[in-house]
Amino acid sequence: MKRITFILLTSLSWQFAEAQDPHFSQFFASPLTLNPAYTGKFDGILRVAGNYRNQWPTINNAFTTATISLDFPILQSSLPEMDTWGVGIMALTDQSGNKIMRNNFIGISTAYHKSLDEDGFNEIALGFQGTYASKRLDISKAQFADQVTDLGFTNVSQDIFGQGNTNVSYFDFNVGLMYTTTTNGENSIYGGISYYHISSPKESFRGADFYLPSRLTIHAGGMFPLDETKSLHGSILFQKQAAASETVLGGAFSIDVSQDETEPIQIYAGAWYRVNDAFIPYFGLEFKNLWIGATYDINHSALRNGSQGRGGNEISLIYVQQPVEKRNRQTLCPRF
Repeated sequence: MKRITFILLTSLSWQFAEAQDPHFSQFFASPLTLNPAYTGKFDGILRVAGNYRNQWPTINNAFTTATISLDFPILQSSLPEMDTWGVGIMALTDQSGNKIMRNNFIGISTAYHKSLDEDGFNEIALGFQGTYASKRLDISKAQFADQVTDLGFTNVSQDIFGQGNTNVSYFDFNVGLMYTTTTNGENSIYGGISYYHISSPKESFRGADFYLPSRLTIHAGGMFPLDETKSLHGSILFQKQAAASETVLGGAFSIDVSQDETEPIQIYAGAWYRVNDAFIPYFGLEFKNLWIGATYDINHSALRNGSQGRGGNEISLIYVQQPVEKRNRQTLCPRF
């Protein structure tokens, strides 16, 4: 039965590969795959962010996704004091169906963050990202329905996808907009919108042409201090790509367990919910310049029998390098 389930999910993965981008439960920890306008939006001089996700781990290598990005501000001495211009680079790899389908992406992004007042309490950012995509379909590892006999998968498939390998590559373009504000200089509220695959690039697989649908993402959230050591964080995400859509919402509570202003140690605990799909408990730890997060999807959708309720394990890591001399200005950055 698991074998049949795996074959069905592998077939689904090909359909999703043409219609839906890889996604992370910790979308807030993968800034350059969420919105190009995030580029350079952090309090520091350099940021490295990485995510790894293993979806449906009870089914061998169903979906594994990893990404890493690096971004930093440039020309700070030449810009108005409260403005920031960021540039960054992002790489992502996604494998599905026991590595039958492999997708690799590399992107370069830039964003300008314009302060709307002298205190930097209101800021708008516009970002752009160019991406090169490379995809490979390894048919040697696949099994098709017309191969089934009484002895197993012994026939030679006549499916158009069942003969040889397919490689596809193309350039792509994404754009994003984000607004950040604060009511008192301590809390932070943001909202953003991004549009990926503006040109809907063509993907050709063995005589069949597919056009990658554009993806619309709308996200918002905020951070609200409760006292000197505790804060409440929340966020919501909506994405739509062709007929596929997802809504994720939730939050986390943070506490400074060190009570040391120079080197605080923050612990985060919370949960998100992907509507009609999974509950997502979250745990995070922040110390020095490092932020580590872990989630565990508990699947409750129609696929829960095949996934045994386990939607996916995910871990994130963000490192932010601070300047030698601390700036007087503090950037109000979205955290979740």
